Amino acid sequence: MILRDFVRAVGQLSDPRFRRVFLLGIALTFVVLVMIYIGLFWFFEAVLPDFESPLFDGTPLIVSFFLVLMFSIVLMVPVASAMTSLFLDDVAAAVEDRHYPGLPPVPRTSFGDSALDTVNFLGVIIAANLVALVVYVLLPFSTPFLFYALNGYLLGREYFQIAAMRREGRKGAKELFRRHRTEIWMAGILMALPLSIPLVNLLIPILGAATFTHLYHRVSSRRTPGSSGASSRNPAPR
Repeated sequence: MILRDFVRAVGQLSDPRFRRVFLLGIALTFVVLVMIYIGLFWFFEAVLPDFESPLFDGTPLIVSFFLVLMFSIVLMVPVASAMTSLFLDDVAAAVEDRHYPGLPPVPRTSFGDSALDTVNFLGVIIAANLVALVVYVLLPFSTPFLFYALNGYLLGREYFQIAAMRREGRKGAKELFRRHRTEIWMAGILMALPLSIPLVNLLIPILGAATFTHLYHRVSSRRTPGSSGASSRNPAPR
């Protein structure tokens, strides 16, 4: 069932609204990463007067390229996920328009609420992964298992609640998450598997939002036999 949700999400990647969210997310991610890099450069230049940036000291392009790829594995995914989450309402709406026609309209999430959720998600995922680094060092054999389990849980919770809040409200989304936590976690792990693949990992926020929109409609329909999910409910307040 989870794989079917994922396959349906992949099948909609050509949707113009998906492409728009992807490009906006990548553009904002690039801006944020450049700002982070400049901030770190100024910090090291102040602390270590002899520090030189590899972008300005003649380092060969091939070395810089691989450094950027390594950097993206550590930081680009959480930043891209956070930036893209500002626009995931558009992804969920595109999924519902194609696969769940006839649903009652829902109010668009305000930019303030989206920005607050984005900051919270970015803080949690970075903090959790920084703490996990300690475990990676102490127990290196556990690194892949912990990485996918941790990020699968975080991604699953975030993307499911984004999808569910549109029609259930924040409280209803949290309640649905508690009831289906294991299934959502497994779907989150599926989203986390490509995280270590540079460039491919940038599609995960969009695929995650689409996959969990399908998952939300599937699990919500179980509450009322014969119901088609949220189509028979009015959206709850956020």
